[in-house]
Amino acid sequence: MVKEDKFAFRFDCGAVWLNLLATRGRSFSTEPVERLATPARLAEWLEHCELSPAQPPDRGDLEKARQLREILRALALATVDEQPPPADAVADLAGFLSEHDDPVRLAAADRLRRQPPTMTMNALARIARQAVDQLSSSDRLALKSCPEQDCRGIFIDPPGRRRWCPSPACASRGRVRALRARRNATPDANSDPENTPGP
Repeated sequence: MVKEDKFAFRFDCGAVWLNLLATRGRSFSTEPVERLATPARLAEWLEHCELSPAQPPDRGDLEKARQLREILRALALATVDEQPPPADAVADLAGFLSEHDDPVRLAAADRLRRQPPTMTMNALARIARQAVDQLSSSDRLALKSCPEQDCRGIFIDPPGRRRWCPSPACASRGRVRALRARRNATPDANSDPENTPGP
């Protein structure tokens, strides 16, 4: 069995902004996994998302990316839980978007393309707007959160059939716990008086 690399990026949550949330694993555990540890890692992640800026990210960009990630996480969890969005997260996101405008400029190429972002903040603004579009429309109904309390990862599940997030670790832990619960709930046949042999 191949051991999962806990520091590997996840790109299986259904949208770029959700994959940004997944750059921090087991967010609600005592030992969360930070996958955006350096500006170089942020550059690697942005490249995979086809959002590489002309200027490579620096330490300040990394901090802003992490801040945006947690703002979006708070809003996403409130949406999935059908709770009002935290006012401070709404204000922080609105402030971020007002400071970082990124006009749409299309490029003619082999396929429809958008001109690359100039700076990391422009790339993050695109991600933030994608999140706003989903969270503020009926597309929010396809969002689901992992029931593992140390994870609570958000992912897209249009059919509504998926139980855990795409992380194999969460599904494995959840199944093991469910199996143990079923075993504990099943009475031992040998302790049943009806099954006890007579004298």
